[in-house]
Amino acid sequence: MKLIRFGKPGEEKPGIVIDDVHYDVSGLGEDYDENFLGTGGLGRLEKFLKENKKNLPKIGSHIRLGSPIARPSKIVCIGLNYADHAKETNAAVPSEPVIFLKATSSLCGPFDDIIIPKNSEKTDWEVELAIVIEKKSELSRRG
Repeated sequence: MKLIRFGKPGEEKPGIVIDDVHYDVSGLGEDYDENFLGTGGLGRLEKFLKENKKNLPKIGSHIRLGSPIARPSKIVCIGLNYADHAKETNAAVPSEPVIFLKATSSLCGPFDDIIIPKNSEKTDWEVELAIVIEKKSELSRRG
């Protein structure tokens, strides 16, 4: 099962992909946001699927896909995390992680146009891997 969100920008609905078929799960009544992930939403989604899978509307292949996660509060990135990337940029491999943030407004769908700022002189393409942490650890709640 893969989480997707589909529809016009700013109007996305939650969906899933099972066996390469896209389904609308907006009947669950929740979007894939931090609250969903932090309060056991994946378990609620699994229960919803068990009860409703046969009746889920299919999503056509022509429908736009958006970012699979709605409105994250932050995107924390690790720079130069591959030795080859450091080499190609003529940078030294860092002795500790290079951490930076990206604007949450930079999220887009996999086939959306990328807006390059006017007069940009150093726009670079990258392939990103995102990891979503479902809930806070006991340690982070105390501190």
